Amino acid sequence: MSVTTPKGPQLAVLSTADEKVTPSAAQILQPAGWPVPKGYANGMAAEGRIVVTGGVIGWDADERLADGFVAQVQQALSNIAAILTEAGARPEHLVRLTWYVVDMDEYLANLKELGKVYRAVFGAHYPAMALLQVVRLVEKAARVEIEATAVIPR
Repeated sequence: MSVTTPKGPQLAVLSTADEKVTPSAAQILQPAGWPVPKGYANGMAAEGRIVVTGGVIGWDADERLADGFVAQVQQALSNIAAILTEAGARPEHLVRLTWYVVDMDEYLANLKELGKVYRAVFGAHYPAMALLQVVRLVEKAARVEIEATAVIPR
């Protein structure tokens, strides 16, 4: 992984694709001296066509929710991947994910499995992420809802 430090404010820019930083490639923003986060990025910068999803839950095309938290996450991520494909985007174009979970303890208890399903869908690309616990989601049986933002390079 290459790190360059621009002049001005101390901020490292980590490349995300083939160790090359180009004006249209998404860049990981890593402030100098901060520990590198695991499983997410502190910030991203990109130029291009923006793709935004609504809140995506873990149901299939027939609106049947997957059984269990990890299965719902896997389905939600697969649904996001399908939306990205529809726009001509790929997982490496993701710059942000916002996760809404109804039980933070359930999320924390399943980190290893969540990492596996995440990598199975999106590979080792980790955009900026936020995680929030909410009282409930619109679909009462839904355990997780995820919003995604991607930028397709010009």
